[in-house]
Amino acid sequence: MERKYEFSWDLLGDVKEGRPNLGPMVRTEIYRLMQFCFRDVLETNYGSETADKLFYESGMLAGKQFYQNAMNEAENFNDFIKSLQSILADKAIGILRLETSDFEQGKYVLSISEDLDCSGLPELDYQICVYDEGFIAGLLESFTGKKFTVKEVDCWCTGDRTCRFVAKICKE
Repeated sequence: MERKYEFSWDLLGDVKEGRPNLGPMVRTEIYRLMQFCFRDVLETNYGSETADKLFYESGMLAGKQFYQNAMNEAENFNDFIKSLQSILADKAIGILRLETSDFEQGKYVLSISEDLDCSGLPELDYQICVYDEGFIAGLLESFTGKKFTVKEVDCWCTGDRTCRFVAKICKE
């Protein structure tokens, strides 16, 4: 199958050349406008379950690409987390905190405050950070070489003031 939109990091372009006056930053509500319009159209055409699946997969692809193209090599898990914390804050994506880690069980609990996707949104009766779940899974898989499942357990939209994710290594 010939693909028209296969992702490549090069598609992000040369922002310095293309936006010499406006620069690399865009307001959060404009990013959210794009994200929630995509989500609405996907859900309208394919249903909520498929829309969430596609957002998770997109986040996973983004996490893998982000790891390959935006992160420095890390020798161990602690260095990986420190590097990730720094770059997520620097790029104003969110403030990452590793809350618990169980290396033997392959289970981690991470929180992201001031999350780009949902911090400040109205309260809903469901969590919305499906893209973030995939993004975290892609990052962890890229670093460890093992597949992960990631599930949001707390969200700004359900009354919490941070987004919390449980990441588990998939049992083969």
